[in-house]
Amino acid sequence: MQVNEETLLQNLGQHIHKLRKSKKLTLGQVCYGRGIEPSTLSRIEQAIVEPKYITLVKIASAFNISVSELLNF
Repeated sequence: MQVNEETLLQNLGQHIHKLRKSKKLTLGQVCYGRGIEPSTLSRIEQAIVEPKYITLVKIASAFNISVSELLNF
């Protein structure tokens, strides 16, 4: 089975967006104090950019979950 990178990025972005909305957090609240620009998180949610691993760690910490949980979509 071939992995489609574009689809993976879209699914990841949608998952992060849903998590953020379910916790009623703004882009700024997720990014605050974590060294992530809200515009970067927005582009990740829109599947425009591929996040680095450290960025995923920072996003996961905002939701108080592990990276593996963040990637479980």
